[in-house]
Amino acid sequence: MAGGAPLLEVRDLRVEFPTRRGTLVAVDGVSLSIAPGEVLGVVGESGAGKSLTGAAVIGLIEPPGRIAGGQVLLAGRRIDDLPAEAMRRVRGKEIGAIFQDPLTSLDPLFTVGDQIVETIRTHLPVGDAEARRMAVDWLKAVGIPSPEARAAQYPHHFSGGMRQRVVIALALCANPKLVIADEPTTALDVSIQAQIIALLKRICREHGTAVMLVTHDMGVIAETADRVAVMYAGRIAEIGPVADVIKRPRHPYTVGLMGAIPSSTRRLERLTQIDGAMPRLNAIPPGCAFAPRCPEAVERCRRDRPGPAEIARLDGVPHAAACWVHAPPAGAAA
Repeated sequence: MAGGAPLLEVRDLRVEFPTRRGTLVAVDGVSLSIAPGEVLGVVGESGAGKSLTGAAVIGLIEPPGRIAGGQVLLAGRRIDDLPAEAMRRVRGKEIGAIFQDPLTSLDPLFTVGDQIVETIRTHLPVGDAEARRMAVDWLKAVGIPSPEARAAQYPHHFSGGMRQRVVIALALCANPKLVIADEPTTALDVSIQAQIIALLKRICREHGTAVMLVTHDMGVIAETADRVAVMYAGRIAEIGPVADVIKRPRHPYTVGLMGAIPSSTRRLERLTQIDGAMPRLNAIPPGCAFAPRCPEAVERCRRDRPGPAEIARLDGVPHAAACWVHAPPAGAAA
């Protein structure tokens, strides 16, 4: 984990969606931090709240959704309550974004060079000639061949992998402190995925950029992240160093996720299966949201909601799990 004070702090974040049948809580009390130069993976199945957490950080919660509680701080400055125009200036300049489908991030009516130039000139005090030189340099940095010629082409002239490289250049061209990468490789072939992940790691490490990597793919997390937060039903089930969480998971949900991944080093008769399904937002049970599916749940799990309890580590890097059975808070009986 990178040292120093956190660049991003999310404190007790709550995201709600008002409906005619009541208020749905999609993100419920999420707290996490990312240090400069660190990659934090946020993993979980569809509907766990991981993408909404990223959207809340970057100020892109679609109405009627809203941040109903908590705080988002960037370099010590609170940004979740900024006016729309102020938040628009933060996006691009201080926070970059990489989304799953690059076509949603690129305007088909403008060349990729013009789009990068526009972003650079919006956020950096440079003229047109300097911005165009920088745009070509960024296309070269992300591995686009013949960057001068390709800068004059439109998004449909690029393959999926090359478009995602352009989006990475677009996200990083204003030198943001933080990048929110939401499923950046899901739409790509496996071989291209590896190239994009390696590129993202290299570029961000070279520029000291922090990354919040949202994905459902534990393989991508294992290859990329320094720490990982496992989300379930809008809450963080476990958070800690990636090697610890993968090799020594504490929360039963994380154990199930790890057991469902095929191994190339050991023979398994069959993979682990987590019975049941994640609860709907309007039917999240009291206590631990995973309790109805957990084979180790005790009565307290069904009654009381566990908070994340820190697990002691020799190297001092925190590892916490929200579980009464495996990581009870100090002084609390399971």
